[in-house]
Amino acid sequence: MKRRNTATQEAVLAVLASKRRAMSQDAIIKQMTVDADRATVYRILNRFCEDEIVHKIVADDGKQYFAVCVKCDDVIIPGNHFHFRCTKCETIECLPSIVEYSVPESYKVENLNCVLVGLCKECS
Repeated sequence: MKRRNTATQEAVLAVLASKRRAMSQDAIIKQMTVDADRATVYRILNRFCEDEIVHKIVADDGKQYFAVCVKCDDVIIPGNHFHFRCTKCETIECLPSIVEYSVPESYKVENLNCVLVGLCKECS
C-alpha cells in the first residue's frame, strides 16, 4: 500500500537524513521546521521503521533512538550491526560491523540489539 507523504513526514526524514547518527524523538522534534505533536512524530517514526527507512535502537539508558538506514563510506551497513553510545556527548552512532553470534539450535533470533557504551573518538 502506498503511503501518503505529508509535510510532517518530510520534516522528520529531513532531520534524520541531515545527521549521521541516531536521534531520540525529542531531539528530532526540537530540530523540525514544522510543528507536530509527539504522538504524530512517534507514529511516523514507527511507520518509517516498518518501511525500513529508519531503524530503531533501544539503548542501555532505555531510550529509543532512530537512524536512517544509509551507506557509510560506500559500505552498506548490515541490518545486524553494532551501535555505540558515548557517555560524554550522549551521541549514538551506527558502526559498520557485522555482528557474528551463535545461539543453541532450538532458538530462532528475530531481532538483534547491540549497543556498546563508552567514549566516542571525539570525546576520548
